[in-house]
Amino acid sequence: MPNTSPINNPSERKAYVITGPTSGIGRATALEVSKHGNVVLVGRDREKLSQLQKEIERKGGHAAPILCDLSDLASVRRAAEEIIALDLPIVGLLNNAGIFPMRATQNVLGWDNAFATNHIGPFVLTESLIPYLPDGANVVFVASGVEDPERKPAKMAGFRGSRYISAEASARGEWEPGGSKMPGADAYATSKQCSLATALAFARETPRLHFNAVEPGFSPETGLGRDANAFLRFLSKYVLSLLAPHIKYWSNPKLAAPMITKLLLDESSTTGIYYDEKGKPMHGSAQVRDPEFQDRVVAETRVLLSMTAQ
Repeated sequence: MPNTSPINNPSERKAYVITGPTSGIGRATALEVSKHGNVVLVGRDREKLSQLQKEIERKGGHAAPILCDLSDLASVRRAAEEIIALDLPIVGLLNNAGIFPMRATQNVLGWDNAFATNHIGPFVLTESLIPYLPDGANVVFVASGVEDPERKPAKMAGFRGSRYISAEASARGEWEPGGSKMPGADAYATSKQCSLATALAFARETPRLHFNAVEPGFSPETGLGRDANAFLRFLSKYVLSLLAPHIKYWSNPKLAAPMITKLLLDESSTTGIYYDEKGKPMHGSAQVRDPEFQDRVVAETRVLLSMTAQ
């Protein structure tokens, strides 16, 4: 029987799953990773996924598009089933997709969209794929240093760190008082802290796999600011991105992609590490470094998920 998988001869090359691959860091990383193996492209824009697939295949690589809205639990679970059905030797998962909405929005369950997209979706996708990943597979979460209330560049940008109360409160869009006055900042910082806590907790919980996180640096060229006005989007993409390599803590997709690809391809036993934009180990906030807090975030997220039948 002929192989009906979107990827020909899947057993010949290792495969890597990348979420949010159609723009910014995700796109640059997908193109870089495609030089080393098959790429499963997980995103919510069918046309952009198809365009990227064709670009990868024109360059001699192989890619399979999987339609998925990470804010929608049903969509995430369907995507996980489709990825598993590809029957590929998946040795890497990059949880890259994320949003920074300038106003509070909700998903179909009434949950805060930033928290659902940045934490819940990647959490569900990762847990769904864990049983199918071989020993030594790498799972990388794209985190953010803005979760740390003591991080100077984040404070200067207007962030006040994570405002985590509980997973259930976060789903309701409720954050600890005293946070940022910048719209969307508390939701983003909190959701990113939860993803970082998840990576560190999973590293201890499932030692046969390697879970790490990365702070890719402030990258004005990414799609996080898609809700900003046209002028700011133009300024970020064509002016600030060019300055990024020369400013401390800044980066851009071209710089971040090789570093993240190295983590995905790493064959060492490194796990439970949080890396900065240079690929060097860094510390998260005092709160997120606490194993009890890490376990609490994971436990509360699982309880939250158990409350819905979706």
